[in-house]
Amino acid sequence: MEFFTISMLNGLSYGLLLFMLSSGLTLIFSMMGVLNFAHASFYMLGAYVAYSVAQLVGFWPGLIVAPLVVGVLGALFERYCLRRVHKFGHVPELLITFGLSYVILELVQLLWGRTAVEFKPPEELRGPAFTLVNSSVEGLSWFAGAVPAAMCQSADAAVRIVCSPFPATRGFMMVVALVMLLGLWLLLTRTRIGLVIQSALTHPEMVEALGHNVPRVLMLVFGAGSALAGLAGVIGGSTFVTEPSMAFTVGSVIFVVVVVGGMGSLAGAFLASLLIGLMQTFAVALDYSIGSALTQLGVALSPAVAGNTLMKLTLSQAAPILPYLLLVLILIFRPKGLLGTREG
Repeated sequence: MEFFTISMLNGLSYGLLLFMLSSGLTLIFSMMGVLNFAHASFYMLGAYVAYSVAQLVGFWPGLIVAPLVVGVLGALFERYCLRRVHKFGHVPELLITFGLSYVILELVQLLWGRTAVEFKPPEELRGPAFTLVNSSVEGLSWFAGAVPAAMCQSADAAVRIVCSPFPATRGFMMVVALVMLLGLWLLLTRTRIGLVIQSALTHPEMVEALGHNVPRVLMLVFGAGSALAGLAGVIGGSTFVTEPSMAFTVGSVIFVVVVVGGMGSLAGAFLASLLIGLMQTFAVALDYSIGSALTQLGVALSPAVAGNTLMKLTLSQAAPILPYLLLVLILIFRPKGLLGTREG
């Protein structure tokens, strides 16, 4: 039970990080019809800006300043670059955002170097949020924060005790992602600004006739989506690692999330993020080989077959390709995605 609970929480936290990333990309696509290839680069930029701010004034100011800086840069890019090629169609938009991703990568390496930087979370988030204590006699129980070392030891050799701390950084990540989901939903469905934003894509002439500046609305949408990526970068960079390759690590996965969930569907992105996070986490945690899984299912394997390289392939080794396998299956059987309304 303890193994399942910790694996479930780890999967949910990773999935919610993916949602933090994909929510901005989904917002931009659903409102503007633009697939931003530089979105993961804004994620990386948010981590590095927060790192620099944290060196001067601490982590918490960096958590606020970095998304604002990244959002302003995203809005300026839309105003002076993306808007000029928007009229030429999707291919120029893809190319210019693709080029921007490499520009950001080179600038990051120029300013902060090619190796990882030490971006630590604040003191408040460095310990465990809670600890699960699994005793073979008393069962599973949990305690807030860390527990004394004596609680994880037993004087009786017949009693087995396992302590599993859950990092506070992952707990904070989950809270921020859920607040982001609630905030975006309220903004888009319960406010006048949300109605203007949604109407600007489907009925721009009517929105302009009502006195709203549609290009400015779209600029603010792109900036807001970039700011969400920057916020994810602050939390992801301090929780995991801040390095120039972090954009490449998650860049392709967030596009998988957007397509699997449904192009432009915020709820679909949330569902797909959790699904992919749990799938990859449990694949790594279980770590069964194909041969051992078949054996446990009662399939008799000859020595020649059991020694085959394919039979020795473990789930943890296959974990990185599972999201892309899911993407292929979704495109074959449900091209609109899990909760999408359009195919692209």
